[in-house]
Amino acid sequence: MTDEGVRKGIEGVQQWQDGEWMVRSIFGGAATKTYRCPGCMQEIRPGVAHVVAWPIDGRGDESDRRHWHTGCWKARDRRAPGVERSRNAPRYG
Repeated sequence: MTDEGVRKGIEGVQQWQDGEWMVRSIFGGAATKTYRCPGCMQEIRPGVAHVVAWPIDGRGDESDRRHWHTGCWKARDRRAPGVERSRNAPRYG
C-alpha cells in the first residue's frame, strides 16, 4: 500500500437503516489528531484506529465527516444518540 493509501485508510460504501454512508477505516499509525466520537462522546486519541463516515445519498458531503470508534460505528443502530456525560456518571438510569 502506498503512503497515501496508509494515510487515507480503506474506504467503501455501507448501507444502514438511515441511508448510504461512505466509510473509511483509519489505521492507528495514520491517526494523528484527537476527535470526539459521536457515538459515545469520548475522545479518539492519536494512534487509535477508528472509522470516518459521511452520508453519500444527497444528505451531505465530506464536510459532514465524523470520526467514530469502530465499535461505536458498528453498534450505532442499536443505541440511542450520544449523550454527553462525564466518565464518573452512571451509565444507566
